[in-house]
Amino acid sequence: MKVLVVGGGGREHALCWKLARSPQVEQVYVAPGNAGCAAVAERVPIQPSQVDALTDFVHGRGIDLTVVGPELPLCLGLADRLRKLGHKVFGPGKEAARLEGSKSFAKSLARRHNIPGPDFKVFTGESAAIAYLERIKDDEFPLVVKADGLAAGKGVSVCSTRGDAMRHVRDCRKRFGEAGQTIVIEEFVRGTEVSVQVVTDGETLLVLDPAQDYKAAHDGGLGPNTGGMGAYSPRPVDSEVMGRIEEKILVPTVHALAREGQEFRGVLYAGLMLTQTGPRLLEYNVRFGDPETQPTLLRLRSDLAELMLRTCEGTLGEAVVEWDPRPAVTVILASEGYPGSYAKGREITGIEAAEALGDVVVFHAGTERRAGKLVTHGGRVLCVTALGDTVSAARERAYEAARCIHFEGMVYRTDIAAEA
Repeated sequence: MKVLVVGGGGREHALCWKLARSPQVEQVYVAPGNAGCAAVAERVPIQPSQVDALTDFVHGRGIDLTVVGPELPLCLGLADRLRKLGHKVFGPGKEAARLEGSKSFAKSLARRHNIPGPDFKVFTGESAAIAYLERIKDDEFPLVVKADGLAAGKGVSVCSTRGDAMRHVRDCRKRFGEAGQTIVIEEFVRGTEVSVQVVTDGETLLVLDPAQDYKAAHDGGLGPNTGGMGAYSPRPVDSEVMGRIEEKILVPTVHALAREGQEFRGVLYAGLMLTQTGPRLLEYNVRFGDPETQPTLLRLRSDLAELMLRTCEGTLGEAVVEWDPRPAVTVILASEGYPGSYAKGREITGIEAAEALGDVVVFHAGTERRAGKLVTHGGRVLCVTALGDTVSAARERAYEAARCIHFEGMVYRTDIAAEA
């Protein structure tokens, strides 16, 4: 069959790489992809936001399965349009995608259906949020301030003081435009974070091994939030806790959407905090996490194309998932300055040497080919992913591989999976 992957980052390279290994897949297309994707897929010059052009491509080429990587095309209704034309799509429709497209919608749904999460308030406009912050007591900080809409993982700030919170509120509209016009202020929850992804056809839930990602730009969890600077899988979670996550958060979410007429077919990602009183929901994503996808797919032994087809067809209950028991660790190599401004066009060398170490795959995130050379083209540039018999061994191999790679201004965290 012919498959289209929509998107151009490290997650999409990992999806292309895994789908191309399926005996059921004859051809993988990627729109627009990156230089790494080109080794396993044919690149199509269409951006994820170009819903009309993507629809025309799928319909015109007779694509058998469309896999939507990023959230934006889902929030723009790409899946609805393709399904209306009779095409199979791995990803939810526009209404269900509001779980990620609007934090206030997601939190309100969770509250209506008794899904445990932080207490929160929603404000339309800067002035109302500022007025609220002026009224609360000093001992109520820290608080979390969030832009309501899509902000590429950069719209969330943990604010230790009233001044910090006011600055982020004022920054929301300036930085994120329409996505920052509505603001969510929520309780700061203490605990340890974990990411759980579940593949669902709207009825069956297939829970993938948990992963841990690292959002802060610098070692020790310091610096601004990014799209993610590394991850590892599996992240150990006690079986009793996993049972509570499924019972109290994952199953109720899928059922809540169904009861409200919003069938979900694709990946539901839950960002959770494990607290002394149990797991609590911090956020939803409606697609595979990035960079959690990279170590997860390196460990997945099952046929990803088959799992996705079953999701589209409503037969996920018949699927069997097999994992490589070895852990995997991903280290993101980024451009200096990310998540702020950064240079592009810097030559990259050493990927072949990194992968020659064995049990290493370097997924491309922000790369292009210019005049025959591989160059940087994004803030997150490469996702160095390695397997090992233990987390420590996988981590050591990933960093050994990272040290083989060079480009001007290359930066990375040195503490990915260190606590594991």
